[in-house]
Amino acid sequence: MGGTEHLTVQREGATLVLTLNRPQARNALSLPMLVGLHDGWLEADADDSVRSIVFTGAGGSFCSGMDLKALAGKGMAGEEYRDRLKADPDLHWKAMLRHHRPRKPVIAAVEGYCVAGGTEMLQGTDIRVAGESATFGLFEVKRGLFPIGGSTVRLQRQIPRTHALEMLLTGRPYSAREAAAIGLVGHVVPDGTALERALEIAEQVNSCGPLAVEAVKASVYETAELTESDGLAAELTRGWPVFDTADAKEGARAFAEKRPPVYKRA
Repeated sequence: MGGTEHLTVQREGATLVLTLNRPQARNALSLPMLVGLHDGWLEADADDSVRSIVFTGAGGSFCSGMDLKALAGKGMAGEEYRDRLKADPDLHWKAMLRHHRPRKPVIAAVEGYCVAGGTEMLQGTDIRVAGESATFGLFEVKRGLFPIGGSTVRLQRQIPRTHALEMLLTGRPYSAREAAAIGLVGHVVPDGTALERALEIAEQVNSCGPLAVEAVKASVYETAELTESDGLAAELTRGWPVFDTADAKEGARAFAEKRPPVYKRA
């Protein structure tokens, strides 16, 4: 199991938990964090015993974005990881879910600050839980910067365009309740319980057929920008093979026998 000094990886049953672990900096992005995230996503994809991923932050914050001190030229922690970036110049975008989509469902558990790069990474997750006091926002324009982590493309596809443009152009903070009202997050829970709720959702996902879950997730994203007719055709391409799997037959037998199914990804 991987991980770095700024990214911890642990298993909770069939769930892989990736935790941003730089609380003294509100989990601002660092090289060790990006390398750990990149490797964590790949680990989850490669391990068939992993059925879901929970993505969270330590110390009461999710992520406050890029380390601006490093951006200003004052150095970034973990320079020993620089060779990883040289070997794969796209590594940081894959880590931030801009250029990589894990095939397993990703559930975000957000407490505290989830701003700038934090909100950008959030858009690469599938299901989102936020603590009551969580704060969201894309602050880049206030600092003369561009939210290049994908927000000018993704945000308007995930929430109404008027809300997306307001978030992008004002650079103002959003409360958890407001984020839920515009559809950026799905659940608002008492502070300190976001991870617990995310793990509960993950366990619900884990109890389902893993081949079906992965196919459903892939179909949703593949068809998002297609016409309805093209999307329905693509859905059949993804969906029909699932019915021929041993997992589908096991699900039917378990239902008939009124017992929990035992799926084997077959």
